[in-house]
Amino acid sequence: MNASKRALAAAVSTAALLVGLVACGSSDSGGSGDSGGSSNSAASGQAGGDTQAAEGGAQAEAEGDGGGDAVETPLTGEAKQKAEEAALAAFPGTVVKSEEDRENPGLYAVEIKKTEGGEVEVYLDPKTYKVVKTKDEAGDGDGS
Repeated sequence: MNASKRALAAAVSTAALLVGLVACGSSDSGGSGDSGGSSNSAASGQAGGDTQAAEGGAQAEAEGDGGGDAVETPLTGEAKQKAEEAALAAFPGTVVKSEEDRENPGLYAVEIKKTEGGEVEVYLDPKTYKVVKTKDEAGDGDGS
């Protein structure tokens, strides 16, 4: 019976230590050499590594095959509908994607596969949905 009480006390102490380490985060005493500092680094390193892995995975998934391009926010709802309608009115075809543009902050970008061939990116004013400029995706040059 005495051995089981000691085991329980050790388990409670270990749990309390782990809770304290997690609460402290990744603050390390800078290599104090004691086992408490090492445990703190190991516990917070493991927790931090899991968080970093999750963040890195989400970022890589959001970037897709863009080769490290900035992640652009897709348009949704009424903004998506109006932007795509305006872009298609100027360039008939099929919408490839529509998003808030990072290269031109404050503009919506709608990429269209034109019916006569080729692709064009149409930049729109988000307040008026008027075409501000275009970019020919094949020639990669700026249009109007």
